[in-house]
This record gives sequence, structure tokens and C-alpha cells, in this order.
Amino acid sequence: MDVAVGIVAQRDNERAQDLAAALVDALEGAGASAVVDEATGEAIAATAVPVGSMGDRDLVVSIGGDGTLLFVAREVGPTPIMGVNLGEVGFLNAVAPENAVDVVTDIVADIARTGRVEGRELARLRATGVDEDWTLAPALNEIVVHGRRRGHGGGATIEVRVDGQSYAESHADGVLVATPTGSTAYNLSEGGPLVHPATDAVIVTQMAAAESMPPLVVEPDTEISLTVTGADTAYAISDGRNRRRLEPPATVSVTPAADPVTLVGPRANFFDGLDKLE
Repeated sequence: MDVAVGIVAQRDNERAQDLAAALVDALEGAGASAVVDEATGEAIAATAVPVGSMGDRDLVVSIGGDGTLLFVAREVGPTPIMGVNLGEVGFLNAVAPENAVDVVTDIVADIARTGRVEGRELARLRATGVDEDWTLAPALNEIVVHGRRRGHGGGATIEVRVDGQSYAESHADGVLVATPTGSTAYNLSEGGPLVHPATDAVIVTQMAAAESMPPLVVEPDTEISLTVTGADTAYAISDGRNRRRLEPPATVSVTPAADPVTLVGPRANFFDGLDKLE
């Protein structure tokens, strides 16, 4: 089997670009085909394509921090991803740069021999409009609904309903709904709980609520609805990037996405990562 690999390096990171070049050389030397993202293609001698067109590859390698991997996941959907960690905290990227060439070439050799990619699925969330017909790109970390801005004078009244049952209603900066993968990100900074990434769950955390309820952990197939009132503008945001402007009153439904992310390679040590959190 001829194996096709895409490589995405963190933008403007010379170390990531050098590693991408080394991976291209190693993969082509092993008989696989390799392409890089367009920005990296301007820095190294390799075939370059848009990241979004790598969805038909057998494997995509993300070189950078968790933010780079989140970007890659948005662009390539269910295509298997392997993360090389250049950041301080790598809950998604488990491969050290010095091991990347060996790990990637071993995985590609397994794909060529078996025709399969062995990986683990990470759940994502999808936000849709109840009053209007729209859907945000799936979120690997969290969906956030907030008022016009954070802080004084910028919040909104947000009611949280869980499978149709009211859980909380308060003026707040916002509410976030996170996956276990995202529990160490925005959720944690807003006082939400740490949840082990192997757990099947969804976390609901209010953001600076005037009358707050404790963060809530529910089953993954639970439907969460967030109804926004008391503001002229609000936003629904997926993983900090994809956003939808809301005109309250408006209701956002958050449910499991149909297409999880497939992560390939060794698992990051969750507890080692916690030691690096500030």
C-alpha cells in the first residue's frame, strides 16, 4: 500500500519547519508520499497544499503545540492525526521532536503493511442554532456562549438546560461546554473540573456568573441548551476560532458531533502534563 502523509508545521517556527523537512526526506526515502502546508512550503523544499486538502491523506502530522493540532483537526476532520509536541504543555501532542522521525516512519510502515491506522477517538461537540439554521465547526475542546464581551457591562443572562431540564440561569460572562480533552484548557481557567481524557463525559461551566451553580459533568450524549437573553448581542464560539453572532433572545444546542478526531501514536501522560500547568 502506498501511504500518503500530510505535514503541518507551526507557522513561523523554524524548528517546526526543520522537522517537517526531515520528515519529508524520511518518508519519501521509505516509499511514502509527503506534502506540507502552504506556509511551510515557502520555507522548505517540499510539495505544498492547503491544509484542508489533506483530508484524503492516510495520516496528518501536526508539529507544534496543542493549538496547532486543534487547527489541523478543524481542517482535516476524521483523518488520523499524530501530534509532535514543541510546546510546554502537550495534552494532545505526545511525541517528542527527537523521536518524531522514528515514530512517524514506524506508523507509516504499519499502515503500509496492514492497510489500517490504529488510533483512539476523541469526542467533539457541535453547536447549532435552535431559532436559526446554523451549525459551527465541531469543537475538540469547548463550545462557549458569551455576551458582547467579557467583564463589566458585557455579559448576558444565560439559562442552561440539560436534556430539557433547567440547571442554572444567571447573568454571567458566558457558559462553556467542554469535552474531557478540553477540561485542561479554557474550562480549567474558568474554575471547571479536571476530567481524565479517557472519561466519557461533557462538562458545563458558568463563567463569572452572578448566581452560580457548581460545574456539572454529564453523560456524553446529553443535549445541552443555552438560552441567551438580556443582551443586544452574544456569540457562540467553537474552540476559540469559529464563531456565530447571536441576536438574543437566542438558543444554542450543544450535542456530540458525529465525527470524532482520531489521534494516532503514543498517548500523552495526563499527569505529567498537569505538572506543567501554571
